Amino acid sequence: MSQQGYCAAPPYSQSQPRTGGFPTSFGPPNPSLHYGHYGDPNSSYAVPQPGFLHKSTSCLAGMSKSTVLLGSSAPVGPLPPGTHQLSQTNFQNGPSAAGQPTHRFQGPPPPNNTGPSYPPYSHQSQPAYPNTASTSSTTQLANQLNSMQINSYGPGATLSSHTSSGHPASFQGPQPTLLTQQQMALPPGSQVPPPANNFSGLSAQPSLPTMARQDGIPGSGPPNPNLQQLPGQPPGPGYHPQQANYGPQMAGSQLSYPGAFPGGPAQLSGPQQKKLDPDSIPSPNNKPPNPPAYIFMIDVSYRNINSGLVKLICEELKTLLDKLPREEQEESSAIRVGFVTYNKVLHFFNVKSNLAQPQMMVVSDVREVFVPLLDGFLVNFQESRSVVNNLLDQIPEMFADTNESETIFAPVIQAGMEALKAAECAGKLFIFHSSLPTAEAPGKLRNRDDKKLLNTDKEKTLFQPQVNYYETLARDCVANSCCVNLFLFPNQYVDIASLGLVTMYTGGTLYKYNNFQLNSDSPQFLTDLRKDIEKKTGFDAIMRVRTSTGFRATDFFGAIYMNNTTDVEMAAVDCDKAVTVEFKHDDKLNEDSGALIQCAVLYTSISGQRRLRIHNIGLNCSSQLADVYKTCETDALINFLAKSAFKAILSQPLKTVREILVNQMAHMLACYRKNCASPSAVSQLILPDAMKVLPVYMNSLLKSCVLVGRPEIPTDERAYHRQLVMAMGVADTQLFFYPQLLPIHSLDLKSDAVPAAIRCSEERLSEGGAFILANGLSMFLWLGVSTPPELIQGLFNVPSFAHISTEATLLPDLDNPYSKKVKSIMEHIQSQKPYTMKLMIVKQREQPEMLFHQFLVEDKSIYGGASYVDFLCCVHKEICQLLN
Repeated sequence: MSQQGYCAAPPYSQSQPRTGGFPTSFGPPNPSLHYGHYGDPNSSYAVPQPGFLHKSTSCLAGMSKSTVLLGSSAPVGPLPPGTHQLSQTNFQNGPSAAGQPTHRFQGPPPPNNTGPSYPPYSHQSQPAYPNTASTSSTTQLANQLNSMQINSYGPGATLSSHTSSGHPASFQGPQPTLLTQQQMALPPGSQVPPPANNFSGLSAQPSLPTMARQDGIPGSGPPNPNLQQLPGQPPGPGYHPQQANYGPQMAGSQLSYPGAFPGGPAQLSGPQQKKLDPDSIPSPNNKPPNPPAYIFMIDVSYRNINSGLVKLICEELKTLLDKLPREEQEESSAIRVGFVTYNKVLHFFNVKSNLAQPQMMVVSDVREVFVPLLDGFLVNFQESRSVVNNLLDQIPEMFADTNESETIFAPVIQAGMEALKAAECAGKLFIFHSSLPTAEAPGKLRNRDDKKLLNTDKEKTLFQPQVNYYETLARDCVANSCCVNLFLFPNQYVDIASLGLVTMYTGGTLYKYNNFQLNSDSPQFLTDLRKDIEKKTGFDAIMRVRTSTGFRATDFFGAIYMNNTTDVEMAAVDCDKAVTVEFKHDDKLNEDSGALIQCAVLYTSISGQRRLRIHNIGLNCSSQLADVYKTCETDALINFLAKSAFKAILSQPLKTVREILVNQMAHMLACYRKNCASPSAVSQLILPDAMKVLPVYMNSLLKSCVLVGRPEIPTDERAYHRQLVMAMGVADTQLFFYPQLLPIHSLDLKSDAVPAAIRCSEERLSEGGAFILANGLSMFLWLGVSTPPELIQGLFNVPSFAHISTEATLLPDLDNPYSKKVKSIMEHIQSQKPYTMKLMIVKQREQPEMLFHQFLVEDKSIYGGASYVDFLCCVHKEICQLLN
């Protein structure tokens, strides 16, 4: 059996010293072993070969939201009449290629073997966001990338830039476009908006200049000499004459433009042609995309008004809108803002700068949502500051006497998406919502939190959306570059598995504040809101990954949407999101050239510029299996295992998923023991140096609330954690599954050093100590009954342990070394995490201590999870059975 083909990454993988991307050739393919099929009793013990890419705000060039894939030439002429759906082509770099092995976690086969379960979607209705890079630079980029020949995509492959209309726009040169008009049908009495121009992004064969087209635009002149011929395309101006359908073809070749050949058709009989207006004929589409917009959509039902939440949001927005993200060289943000309130109906607000007062327009037909106004809805905050602030002052008073408790939800997202679509821009929806949407409207939900389904084959339905409407809505939002950020304030079940689906697929962020109390929970919520509004974001993003010969990307995990097997689509992407990529090793790898990965993302910046970012990385390859174990990154491995397991629970029983996780780890360690370790007694547990902490991480994963079906754990909490982990990076999952526990009772007040973390076990606590525990979502300050009085006085300004109040969620600002040091440590931990951790003060031997003990992951869980020691014994037993 050949031992060649292992891909080993050094502890910190370094990029190869290349300046122009990948080399032209990576060497001939050779057969090699497949590793990682743990369920096959006939296979030898082997380690899986996943690869990981995190904090991916950048990926592969040559991506397109259209379904024109590499390996086929991009069409340049118009589609045949009546054709809307572009054909799809599978190619080598996707999971549907021939010879694809069965995934470790099996689920029902989705259409065309892609990730999402919904059918392919045509993006024909989107506004166009063409690439704005210069022709020369994009041509060079296209030529450079086309020369890579990565994975042999085939001759004639073209590099296409993404336009939000879903049609290909070639990097190698601009294309003519057609100007069309769309009108919105409004009910009687509504304000009729002016028709909006929409650029289709497709080139078309013009008819003769003397003939008027059906759309009222004069025919085109001669072929544009600046258009460059695409590889694999017939010579000529870049379109197919036989596809034109603008009128009957006149006899002969009647060219009438200036410079026609003497004696040609232009000199034949017929009326003299009028001179064409140069501005009226089609020209290359170089219109840049519009800057994005933020739409704030506030639930003004009784509970939110009564709790003071609506007033809190409005007051905070008056400050935050001055802090909208902007490019470094710009004086102000280009982002426009809009405002909607809702309960059972929608209220749109006109905040145009020349108005004395904001105007409200009510949309009561929530089954067929439309945008009642265009001009004045999305505005520049600096220009409309007085009107916007006036509105934010009036909203709490406007609904102060409401008694409406029912709300809608899906129509709110639909309305925001339609507004962005009408404005021809990408954007974010900031939705502040609190209850299960029970009002009669699309997306209406019922309470389905049935504890009887726990630990049954039907338990997976609790993590699936309740109705199909949300899948369709998520798909439409991605197609229209609409990112959904959801701030939830529930005091009972709200079906996060359904509501959060749109947030997850659009690259948005989900925040949840259970039983929100204005006094105690405001700091956490407002900090989250500030960070989200101020962070820089890429919009309308599409990502692709390429590899050198021998391995390929087969699965993707994150806050993403995939309409095919290769293009990762994100309505928005930011620095707090990560995409985990699984790679399948299916051929011989070359130790000299290594394994090469290119990852790129095409996106729209906050100023409306279309940008492309590319990451290249080179990994070392080794013919020795031991090298793989020496350089394994356990934290990245647990990130992948967690995401693959959390994805699998949508289709498999939790018991099966847990068993697969334990089986995977046992096979990894048995493979090492058999092939790499020195001979030793069977009774010894042998672990690779780089994987010594894998069992404790795995045990923590198995005890997570997502994988533990207990009636005491709310279903919404499990769905919430599942969604968060799917978008987490490596460092975030590392802390989430194994929290940081810091002793602070013996601080060195003269040093800036942070105390060393200790093991998460109750054995490490002491009655005379004080400890900080953080996992990225929650933070605890645990105080022993014998905590030193000087520490208590320094932190709380009270004389003794008995006087400490556990109601506070913040430490007081005190001018003493203890207070400054501890607050500095907390701020340092918080600064590295995307979510604001709410502080909970826990006193030893009091009731809240039970919640704190759930995070001591090395101990036995109150929900039945094994202790770390017991789990090691279980794993050792599994390994011995495999070896025997």
